[in-house]
This record gives sequence, C-alpha cells and structure tokens, in this order.
Amino acid sequence: MLRLAVPNKGALTEGAQTILKEAGYRARKDSKELVVVDPENSCELFFLRPKDIAVYVGEGTLDAGITGRDMLHDSGAQVEELIPLGFGRSTFRFAANPGDFDSVADLKGRRIATAYAGLLESYLAERGVEARVIRLDGAVETAIRLGVADAVADVVETGTTLRNIGLEVFGEPIAQSEGVLIKQVGAAETPGLRQLIRRLQGVLMARDYVMMDYDIRAERIEEAITLTPGMEGPTVSPLHREGWVAVRAMVPRKGHQQIMDELSEIGAKAILVTAIFACRV
Repeated sequence: MLRLAVPNKGALTEGAQTILKEAGYRARKDSKELVVVDPENSCELFFLRPKDIAVYVGEGTLDAGITGRDMLHDSGAQVEELIPLGFGRSTFRFAANPGDFDSVADLKGRRIATAYAGLLESYLAERGVEARVIRLDGAVETAIRLGVADAVADVVETGTTLRNIGLEVFGEPIAQSEGVLIKQVGAAETPGLRQLIRRLQGVLMARDYVMMDYDIRAERIEEAITLTPGMEGPTVSPLHREGWVAVRAMVPRKGHQQIMDELSEIGAKAILVTAIFACRV
C-alpha cells in the first residue's frame, strides 16, 4: 500500500487535496482527520506539517509526499523531486528597509532572519557571502523593526505583507517554489507510486488542454489539421453530408479562442470546446 504525505495546513493544502481528488483518490472529510485510508487505490494518506514531509519521506517512513520545493531544499533530507504540480507558486526573496541594500553582496557581515535557514545558507555559500543567518519559526516580517535582523529572506507571493510594514524586496530571487511530488533518493518506484504519477500527470495535462470538435469541408482538412494537430494526430470522421468531415483534437487551453477564430475563417462550422477532466498520454 502506498503511504503518501499530504500538507495538513498552509498555502499548499487546498491545491494538494484538489489535485489528489481529481486524480481519483479519497478526500478527507474534515480538517481533523490525520490519516485517510483509500483501499480502492491501495493508498494511505497522512496529513502532516508541510515542513516535516520531506523529513518523513527522506527517512523512508513514507513512500512519497507533496510539499513545496522551497521546503524540500530547506530540509536537507535525502529526497528528490518527481514532478512539479503547478500550484502554490511563490518566490523566495530578500527584503529590507527601502534603500538599505541593492544586492546579495551587500549583505556580507549582516544579519538575515528567515524561516528557511537551510535554503538561505546554501544560497549564500554558493555566492561566497558570509552573513549571520537567524532562524525564526514563522513570520519574519517584524524582525527588522524589532532589531533582530538587518534584512529578511522570506516567501513572497504578492509582496503586500512586506509593503504594509514598510519593507521592499531587493536583489534577484533566491528561489522559485511550487508544490512538488517527492520520494526518497534511490528508492524504487512502486506500482502504487507509478500509478499516482500517471494520474497526476493526466490531471495536469487536462488542466492545460481542452477538446475541440468541429466540422469542415474535406478539401480544407489539411489547413485545419495545421491549426489542430492534436497529440498524435486528430480524429477525422466522414459526415453524412457529402464532402464534409468531423474533426476532434486536443488543443492548448491557452489560446484556444484564437484557434476557433482561425478555424472559422477557413470555413469550419459547429466549433465546440469542452473541458477535459483527466487524461493519459
């Protein structure tokens, strides 16, 4: 049975539970459930603190987990990223009082507060910047005002929280993060894990594509196929109306309205677009 770690709270929780539900796994009924057994999919879901997930997976206690890429690198655990999951995107950046610093080089010998000490220390070491890293558990925005640090390194989504207390970001981003599926380094992919990966990839593909159906004259089919090549090629079927064919193809969700316009210009009729819930490619 696959033992999977899932975030129990925080920014990743909703995205993780949604993608697992769309992939056909059992959802927990309320936030107090710590373990959900899913016998139909031969899976146990363990709801844990996002920052602890990489540790459990790295120790081999659990087979796989969903966590943030920033937490993965901060943990130092022996885990590897399998696939990015496209939710919970954020940027890890430096911030300070306006005008205090311009780049990471300016932080030499200064104090930097963060909840991601491992990630920050690795970043500074790679750039040869010696600074004092102050580990805080939780929000770090007030560390400068309270005199604990000269700058902070924190996850930034919109920057609103930092601006509200008078801080501004500076320098290049330290890291880009999103939800990822992880496993222990060197651990074999079990049948249950391979199934999970295929299902998640199918959900992600379905989110990026739509199904497009339309009718077109047979003599213009090559032009139409250029616009809608599909994955392995579109499905083309003859219609009862002589000289016409029906076409079905997956097309990128982004820009599908433009494709519809171009099909219409070459004479396509009855152009329909439908959402895809899941797929295998």
